[in-house]
Amino acid sequence: FYGVTTNPKLLYQMGIPCTVENLAGLAQTAFELGAQEIHLQVWGGETAPMLAVGRELAAIDPRVSVKVPITQAGILVTKQLIAEGARVTLTAVHAAVQMLPVIALGAAYAAPYMGRMSDAGLDGPGEVIAMQQMITRLESPTRLLVASIRQLSDLASLASSGVDTFTLLPPLLEEMLNN
Repeated sequence: FYGVTTNPKLLYQMGIPCTVENLAGLAQTAFELGAQEIHLQVWGGETAPMLAVGRELAAIDPRVSVKVPITQAGILVTKQLIAEGARVTLTAVHAAVQMLPVIALGAAYAAPYMGRMSDAGLDGPGEVIAMQQMITRLESPTRLLVASIRQLSDLASLASSGVDTFTLLPPLLEEMLNN
């Protein structure tokens, strides 16, 4: 286990206000517990507010990767944050073709939500494997951070296809460790 990731929706569900101050405290706790990196997501919807929050999140610690949604505004924010030296995770990447701007921008990570992709009628595992093939064939340093994994069989299939970074919920971790 290497790091931690969260987003405004998860924080809201836990009753934690999504503020830079709260995220800085969360990051500090994660690092004290041994995390090597943390992915913290911007909010704001439009370019200027997302960029302002992204800059504040990046300033928390060099081990922070700023999560930015892959939208038109998010692409502009990502370009600027990377130019300023921030590590960026483009999130909600739901189709293999979206890897092209992720790779072109030089994002550290792309975060596909595989379960959500499957819920939308896509071949979630197939799209994620295609994303990894693009990264490999284009010799990109970008890594996938696959989220919304719901079955251990999907985890094993992705790992055997070269995907090496995942977010896992506690029930799936328990199932994996008690299998």
